[in-house]
Parts: sequence; C-alpha cells; structure tokens
Amino acid sequence: MGNLKEFHKDFIQTTLSIADSRGLLNPQAFFENVCEDLVSTGELSVNYTEADIKNLNGRKPIEAYGFDFDDERKILSVLTHEFFQEDEIKTLTLDNINKKIKRLSNFVAKCFEGLYQDLEETSPAYSMAYQIYFKYKNNEINKVKLFLLTDGQISRNFKRIESYSYEHLEFEMRIIDIEYLFNNYSSKTTDSSFEIDTNIPYLKIPGESEVYDSYLSYLNGNQLFDIYDQFGKRLLEQNVRTFLQFRGSVNKGIRNTISGAPQDFFAYNNGITATASKIETEGGVITKLYDFQIVNGGQTTSSIYAAKKKEGIDVSRVSVQMKLSVINAGESHSEFVSKVAEYANTQNKVNKSDFFSNSPFHKDMKTYSTRTWVNPINGSQKRTKWYYERVRGEYLNEQLYLTKANQKRFMIEHPKNQLIDKTFLAKSESTWLQKPHVVSKGAQYCFSDFATYITELLEVNNLAITESYFQDAVSRIILFRTVEKMISNADWYTGGYRAQTVTYTIAYLSYWVNKKKKYFNFSNVWENQLIDRDLSKEIEFIAKNIHEKIIHPPTGQSNISQWCKKESCWEEVKKIDLSLSIPERFLKNKEEVMYEKKEEKSLKKLDSSIEKQAFVVELGIEKWKQIFEYCSKDENKKGLTESSMRSLSSIANKRDYYPATDKQINELFKIYERVVLDEGLVLK
Repeated sequence: MGNLKEFHKDFIQTTLSIADSRGLLNPQAFFENVCEDLVSTGELSVNYTEADIKNLNGRKPIEAYGFDFDDERKILSVLTHEFFQEDEIKTLTLDNINKKIKRLSNFVAKCFEGLYQDLEETSPAYSMAYQIYFKYKNNEINKVKLFLLTDGQISRNFKRIESYSYEHLEFEMRIIDIEYLFNNYSSKTTDSSFEIDTNIPYLKIPGESEVYDSYLSYLNGNQLFDIYDQFGKRLLEQNVRTFLQFRGSVNKGIRNTISGAPQDFFAYNNGITATASKIETEGGVITKLYDFQIVNGGQTTSSIYAAKKKEGIDVSRVSVQMKLSVINAGESHSEFVSKVAEYANTQNKVNKSDFFSNSPFHKDMKTYSTRTWVNPINGSQKRTKWYYERVRGEYLNEQLYLTKANQKRFMIEHPKNQLIDKTFLAKSESTWLQKPHVVSKGAQYCFSDFATYITELLEVNNLAITESYFQDAVSRIILFRTVEKMISNADWYTGGYRAQTVTYTIAYLSYWVNKKKKYFNFSNVWENQLIDRDLSKEIEFIAKNIHEKIIHPPTGQSNISQWCKKESCWEEVKKIDLSLSIPERFLKNKEEVMYEKKEEKSLKKLDSSIEKQAFVVELGIEKWKQIFEYCSKDENKKGLTESSMRSLSSIANKRDYYPATDKQINELFKIYERVVLDEGLVLK
C-alpha cells in the first residue's frame, strides 16, 4: 500500500478528480468519500445524510455538514470537517479540534431547542435540524457522537477529548484523520484496527494450519450485549453487516428463547462464528480480541441486543457458543475472512448476493476494463482505458512498484477520472434500472440491492456481462456524472437535494424511453465519451421539473430526504408528463437490440471457450497429475464419468497432450473448479 505520504497524495488527487468529474465542491467530494468509508466500516449507518449549515455569528457559533441515526442503538451522529486540501499533510491542532467540536456541539444543542423553526423548510438543513429535534423530544436518542473528518493529521500533543453529558445524554467525540483513513484503506479487513477487552474461557483446538488457529469459547448475553453496544456493526464482517442492515435485526424465534427458556439457548442456538487478527490470554481466559469480526451469527447478536435494549429482557442467563478463528494470513486476511463468512453462512438464509464480492460479475468487468480501449478524445492522440477497481485500493496498489516512467505511462493509460468505483457503478446502474428511491437510500443500500439484481441475472444467464454491457455501463457513469455537474451549474438550482434530483432525472429519462417502447443507444456516448449538447438540453429540462416536484412533497411528507427514499415518490414522479425531443440517434428499436445481444452472446461464448482452452493447457502436467491422484481415490470419484477420468488421465500423464474437443476442455475445467476451488485441494 506504500506509506502515509503516498496515500495522502493519492487521496487528495482522487478527491479533486471526483469533485471535477461530478461537479461537486472539493469539500463536498471529501465529505461524501469519507462518509461512505465510515458506512462500509460500520461507523455510520446507511441512513447518513449530507446537509450543510454554518453560522459563525454570535456567542455560540454553529457548524455541521451532515448527520446519521443508528435506529438499532439509538445513536445520533453529527458530522463536520476540516478539509485542508494541501500537497503536504497538515497538522490538525488542538485549537482546530476544540473550535470544530464546540461549533458542532452548539449546533446539536440548538437543534434540541428547536432550531428548525428558523430555517427554510425546503432546505436539507431544515430536515436535519427537525429530525434531530423530533428524536430528542421523543426520547429516541441514547448517545450523541460528534465526528470531525479531516485530511490532516492529529497533533502529536493530542491525547483525547473526554466524553461529556448534556442533560441525560452522553456525548462522544470521534476524529477521523488521514492516518485513520490510511489504516482503513490499507487494512486487509474492512475496518481499522480496534481491540476489545474480554474475560472469556477458551479451548484451543489442535491443528496444523499455518493460516489460522482455532478456539472454542462462549459469551453470556450481557457480555455480547456490552460488546455490541460499544462497537455496533463494526463487529460484523461486511457481508454479514450488509445482510443485517437491509433485512431487519430482530428474530422472533431467538427472542422467544431468550425470554422463555434462556437456560436452553446454548442448546437451541448455533451460536456465532468469529475471526480475530490476534488474541491475548491469561490464566485460561481470553483477555483481548483484536479486529474481532462476527462472520456468522449477526442475527443472534443483534436479536440479543434488541431483546435487552428495546424490551428490557434479562439476558444474563443466555450463553452463546463461539467458534473463533485467529487468522495469521497477512495480506490475504480479508480474503480468508470473506471465505469463512461465506462458508459459515451456507446453511442459513443468506442470499448469494450477500457475498457479491466473490461474484463472477467483478471478474468479467475487470477483464473488459483491461482490454477495452477508449477512442482518443479532445484532440488527444493517446488511447485510454476505464479502470475497474474490483478490490479496495487496487488502483493505487498497482502503481506502487512501478518505475517513475511506468507509473506515468499507467496514469496516462488509466486517468484517475476514468476509475470505476463499485458502489458508484451500482448507483448509476440502479438509476437506469428505474430505482431512484433505492439509490436515495445511500450507496451501501443501493450496492446490496444491485448485488441481488446482478446475482439473479447471472443465475439465469451467465453470459449476461458482455463487452457491450461494459461499454454501456461506463456510458451510464458518464451520463450520471454529467447530470450531477449540469445540476450544480444550473441557474434554477438553489442548492439542496442534488443527489436525489440526479437519480430521479436519469430514472425518468429511462422510464420515458421505455414508455416509448424504445431502447437508449449508449454507443453514441461511448464513442464520444460525453453527452452532447442536444441531449443535455433535454436532460436539463427533465431535471428542472424533477427538482421542483421533489422539493414540494405531498401533505404529510415534509421530510424531503425520507420522501425520496419511498417508492411512492417514484410513482408520483412518473406521473409528470413531459414533452421531450430526444434525438433519434439515441434511440433503438427492439429488433436492433435483440440482434446485438445475440451477437454479443456469440462473442462471449467464443471468449469463454478460448480462455478455458488456454487455462487447461497452461496449468501444466505436474498440477494436473496432482489433481488426477486426488480424483483417483475412491472417496473423491463421486460425480466423475469414465470419459472425464480418461481425459484427466491423458492430460496428467502425457506430455504435450492437447484436448481434442470442447467437451474434453469443459470436463477438465469443471474438474479443476470442483477439486481446487470447491474442495480446496492445494496445488504445489
């Protein structure tokens, strides 16, 4: 990953590139980027909302840039930032910290007193202030967290800001600086390092693995409650966290056992499966857990928490068994944790889409991004590519060990403004799929929904992700960014709800084209890498009408942000009857589309066949010999036909053997997948 200085330089360049390509102010791009990072680690929920308010006049100046509310733990988070935007890392001084935190706490106090009454009703600041006031008056807040986000580094003289109470509420301060972001970005788990003090018995399980050590243990209900109360969804491996955030957290069966037969919980419940990067032990108990992640049993954990927190049920007699893997996998830590999560959840009601990070979708998108060139534009003679970042930090990591000359060549070939972020891709794709209400719920929610859609699509047709799909997906990203920029610069745009206006505008365009029984021709966008003036004019007309519609919600829907998250909002927007003049070159009929899809599938099948042939031959006789020896054992022969065993014997024992038919190649490839990928045979 390199060092902090290299990360800082790349982080600033990325932020400025995002701001430029999407028409955001630089601090807005910084704020959004960091918040999405905090959602991915569980520091914030998917409900976080950006809203800008600043008044430095008077004795008690206020400042805030957004807020979040964790419905489960009843935690209000309010955020501000200090974006230096310098080439060198600036120091965040004690004075900076105290000033920002004081303004933030003043804002929260004024919200509790009814600040919303002094604000314009259609502004995001009004919505933020009103929701904070409403939750405070209804005693829905258990704790307040004040976040200061910065691209600077905390002063070495800084120790910590003590928590304090306001009336009955505890206020906690969190500073997210460049070092935190660097640790989080380079971490092979999806979270920055944290440790948990414990006092739990353990039994070490004998084993020969160099990757992990195994332990059995148990936690009582109060211990699990206290850990979850302190760390929340940071404890949950990201796939499991996503699963819980979008499917609710209270299981009635678990609740009934907790309340009716707590002494039987250990026998009835499967417990939790967890990982850690390190543990400390003393006197037969585990005293510390480092980077603790629950990879299976999130529902159990969340239900025990809810039973005590929401219903006051005694959980002290509940015992929860725990299988703990302490992983020593180094750089492959994250991959190993994800595999543990996937396999541990195969017996439970977790969809395949919840483990979307391992989907062939990413492989296909990565493959097309590495071989698909973009025509030179704006007079340039250089051809470029769009870079699909399949794995976190991949774009930066790929440059680390290049020479200066090769690094420069890499940046010319893969300019930063052509970096495809997975969550942004999900947002632009879901928008075109006419799900603006889903997109309005936040990037992580949208990503989960998109994962489900793609997973189902691939199960029906594993050839669905073609080169044409890749080009169209990039074109939709260009469209999304263009509309963002357009709205920011529009003279009719007064500020606020830009994100909602963007997704509803593009979704309406998709809906309009569909209603005309046409298909949008994205090839024009791909060839030119831009939205031309004629189309832009029509889109801005849509955007202006959409913005006016959503900032004036129907009676009973005063919270615009929440209104935009409802499907009923989308149904209302679809009722807008606009007369559009979309240029014919952007429209295709059904026959054209069906022919193109047929051609694409033929090419995809050919690509797939060639790739399999190359793989089977290049694997080499020695590795095929290991696979043959494994499959020759009686316990491993199940499902293998005589024909496939003959092919396997030939490639394992005959030098320069080449499979003669597609059938033989497919048989060998399936054997490799089953033996190595599914059953875990390690080839030497």
